[in-house]
Amino acid sequence: MPSPHDTEHMVDDTAQHNAVRQASSEALEEAAVWARERHPGTELATALRDGYPAPVLCGTSRHARMVVLGSRHLTRPEEIFSGCSVVLPVAAQAHCPVVVVGGSEGIPKGPPHLVVGVDGSESSKAAMALAFQEAGLRGCELHAISVWQPPVFSFQNETAAVGAQRRMLTETAAGWAHEYPDVKLTHEVLTGHPVECLAEAAEHALALVVGRRGRGGYTGIRLGSVVHGLLHRAQCPVITVPSR
Repeated sequence: MPSPHDTEHMVDDTAQHNAVRQASSEALEEAAVWARERHPGTELATALRDGYPAPVLCGTSRHARMVVLGSRHLTRPEEIFSGCSVVLPVAAQAHCPVVVVGGSEGIPKGPPHLVVGVDGSESSKAAMALAFQEAGLRGCELHAISVWQPPVFSFQNETAAVGAQRRMLTETAAGWAHEYPDVKLTHEVLTGHPVECLAEAAEHALALVVGRRGRGGYTGIRLGSVVHGLLHRAQCPVITVPSR
């Protein structure tokens, strides 16, 4: 919640500040009760901190294994210019993986599985590592996908390009497959736009895991067009993973 000393936004009324703090405490307690009823064996703590959500959560992420956020599905201008925008800046700046959960759960089909997008970058290698860890913890299958997007003008042979993508997928997964022998792995190279292909492939997945390139500024513009598109397009939770 905003600090009582935030003169820029004129939050200096003690009574109003106390009322907001009380309402926030009640909301936290309601959330804690909701969670404890569903997961009674999980240790749970709550904290009410002064400041704006994105900077506070990014700071907290230094000491966290994962940050989980709910998405309000703001438009891009709303995300960029709203002081209350959380998903975009946190997903771009957090020091740990960030899970973004939409408002509704998808309808699972087939065996429980995760989908991981791989493009050969260091961040996608980190995404592959986390995907194997999550699949091992959940006892589910893992589907690794690489997307080849045909350029508008190119003399590159499509068969050769797709073959190179398959080799990259195999090499990226090789070490982790040995470390997690109980995780059933399948991999596939799709042709088309990465956002559309990955979102469609993960429609019935438990989650979609993707790497995050770089570290964005305050607005998180450097989050990357594919990851940004998936945060809006994917029906399942999206896990963004920074480079190690």
